[in-house]
Amino acid sequence: MALPFLKNGNKSLDQLVSVDLGGRTTKAVHMQRKGDGLALCGFAVLDAPLSDKSISVDLLAEHIKAIGQALGITKAKPVSLAVGVNESLVRLTELPQMPVGDMRLILKNNSKNYLQQDLVGYVFDCFIFASRANGAPAKDKNAPASMVQKHRVLAAGMKKQMVDDLQAAIRNSGLIADRVVPGVIGPVNAFEMAQPNEFEKGVIALVDIGFKNSTICILQEGELMLNRVVAIGGDRLTAGLAETMNISYGEAEGIKIGMPEEVQANLEPLIIPLGRELRASIDFFEHQHDKVVSQVFISGGSARSDFIVKLLQTELLVDCKPWNPASFLQMALPPQQTTEIDVVAPQLTVAIGSALAAF
Repeated sequence: MALPFLKNGNKSLDQLVSVDLGGRTTKAVHMQRKGDGLALCGFAVLDAPLSDKSISVDLLAEHIKAIGQALGITKAKPVSLAVGVNESLVRLTELPQMPVGDMRLILKNNSKNYLQQDLVGYVFDCFIFASRANGAPAKDKNAPASMVQKHRVLAAGMKKQMVDDLQAAIRNSGLIADRVVPGVIGPVNAFEMAQPNEFEKGVIALVDIGFKNSTICILQEGELMLNRVVAIGGDRLTAGLAETMNISYGEAEGIKIGMPEEVQANLEPLIIPLGRELRASIDFFEHQHDKVVSQVFISGGSARSDFIVKLLQTELLVDCKPWNPASFLQMALPPQQTTEIDVVAPQLTVAIGSALAAF
């Protein structure tokens, strides 16, 4: 699914750099068409610029330039930039049947009616769910407004000034600004390619554990039915361990991933609030739709720990498992990264999925 706030041109891309701007680390991938599929040519995980305020265009440009260098990019290439839940909003809504361009205009002029917020100075994009649109009867121009056929739509919004700043930063880095997308769509796009059978059948949930926030997307036979943001991420788990064990943040991060069984008593109380929030979202969906979520697939840095996944399974009362967002890609990586990709892959979920919106 594509929700680009910025999209330069409609031509099909041969290759792309996709950047996931995280709270603590920035994740990036270089992907290229290869035959009938896609190849992963490189990845990078860098410390994100830290700032209590908005990052300046110049600082972000230097950061993107460093990403290009880490990926070994020597010529200007298109860049897709995925932004986090604090910089963009994504909502499910219904809009009258009309072209996407007209939908954007409606949201711009009447965002409160459809998105429950007055969003002044925002740009919008929409993704129409085909399952509700296909086979719908033609709209009767003389029908009352209440009878007009509607599309079920995933709508996204972002401040125009931020889109402009991001575009300028990419351009100043020497790369080509191709698109800016909400990162929340990344796991859905990547999962569709990596696990098509599970994507198309039944009801599943995708949980991506980020730095400050986690997201949950519930899919029914491939259609997004619910997406929520939980204000608990890997940072709270690490900081909690550091505090209870009186150790440094870096030491706590290593223990959290490397040997969590040793700190089970400290880790369990930190996982419980996240599990309860995710369970509440699942309960809401199940009560609204009378469907049961059969599996939960977990991504993000914390998904590298099987122990953390098992703790979440205990809280959610649903089978939980990690998954590899790069499993469908052909590997064209440098030798060192070939041995690292299986470990790093859960962190690349948003970057890979956001790239798929461009290919």
